[in-house]
Amino acid sequence: MKNGFLGILLLIFLLPASLGAVNPTELETQIEKIRREREVLVEEQKKLQAELEAVNREAATLGGAVKSLDTTRRKLVADINITNSKINTTNLSIQSLANTMTEKEEQIVTHRLAIRETLLALREYDSKPLILSVLASAKLSDLWGDRGRLDKLNVDLQTEIDDLRETKKVLSQEKEKKEKARLEQLSLQRELSGQKSVVEENKKAKERLLLETKSKEAEYQKLLAENRKNQQQFESDLYRLESELRLTIDPNSYPLPKNGILSWPLDSVTVTQKFGDTDFSRSGAYRGNGHNGIDFRATQGTALKAVLAGTVEGTGNTDEMNAQLRREGKSTCGSYGRWVLIRHSNGLTSVYAHMSATIVKTGQSVATGETIGYSGGQPGVNGSGYSTGPHLHLGLFASQGVQIRQFSSSLNCKHTIVPIADLRAYLDPLAYLPSL
Repeated sequence: MKNGFLGILLLIFLLPASLGAVNPTELETQIEKIRREREVLVEEQKKLQAELEAVNREAATLGGAVKSLDTTRRKLVADINITNSKINTTNLSIQSLANTMTEKEEQIVTHRLAIRETLLALREYDSKPLILSVLASAKLSDLWGDRGRLDKLNVDLQTEIDDLRETKKVLSQEKEKKEKARLEQLSLQRELSGQKSVVEENKKAKERLLLETKSKEAEYQKLLAENRKNQQQFESDLYRLESELRLTIDPNSYPLPKNGILSWPLDSVTVTQKFGDTDFSRSGAYRGNGHNGIDFRATQGTALKAVLAGTVEGTGNTDEMNAQLRREGKSTCGSYGRWVLIRHSNGLTSVYAHMSATIVKTGQSVATGETIGYSGGQPGVNGSGYSTGPHLHLGLFASQGVQIRQFSSSLNCKHTIVPIADLRAYLDPLAYLPSL
């Protein structure tokens, strides 16, 4: 029995070296190699981002738009390569965690066997009365030797129990890490799917742009002018409808303005248009009624994040209806393009507009900072709406005052479904976002 017990203890120490289909050192080497390769990709991505921003600052011309789409395509390919790199790293991490978990599970089995053997040995000693042990012993020293081994078995038992508890604790922690890694993997897969759809849309946009403009600058300027006209018509219709809404809005149902309640929707923040009465709103499409959100500089395909945890109330794309209207020879509607509306638990609701792709669905729960889609706004790109350039429009409402409705009273947007709010429900996002 003693030899069997020592054999089990020896197995415990030898297990880590023999477990795992892939050597842990080899896995770490692979992860480090991918990390170094990703650093090169990130540097390439930064250069393309700077080039793209420079192109977008140029005058709005057909040549500039085509150049922007070409540069965007190259940057999107770099984005996809980086996401693939992250997925590969996560796969290796999951494999490493799986190996560790297998090791710990086998150690638990070994600990349990050792405990069982120790308990059997203790039971054998305890089953003999002391007088029988004395009579059975040829020498008194043998008896005390047996009692010494019994004390050692007690110590060994307690050690095995402590080791078992510690191994179970480590296994539980490794399982949590693996589950977290799997959730990260799913998120990365969704992001990759979104990025690929942006690339596809980018390709179609270039073809559509050249076809619709017949590769002529005058036709492109005509397209921009039509976008501005559609924007003015939509904003005018929207303001008229929202002025007539009389929804119940309890001022205590949402938080008072305070910086930091929301987080930024982009990793890199540049506000190009503020909320309310601005020069832009007085001279542009809003006809002096005030800009109903804030605009951020965001090149096409930039990841957009939820400003706060919440539930996706709805998604839509008014450009899809416009495509149908064009086929029928009817007037088109300038609107949000592709949008996402998220309702938050604190009485606030946020809307994200002019997106080139979304990766969330109605009813889905999202976390603060979770990627929900990708920015758009480049004319000719499906989802841009009435936008004349790449950007993100972020709107914020008191939840009680906003609804998703069919815009039936509009001149050209009768079939469009968009978020519509009582004018009193509009809030300044900058009053709730971190301080600039």
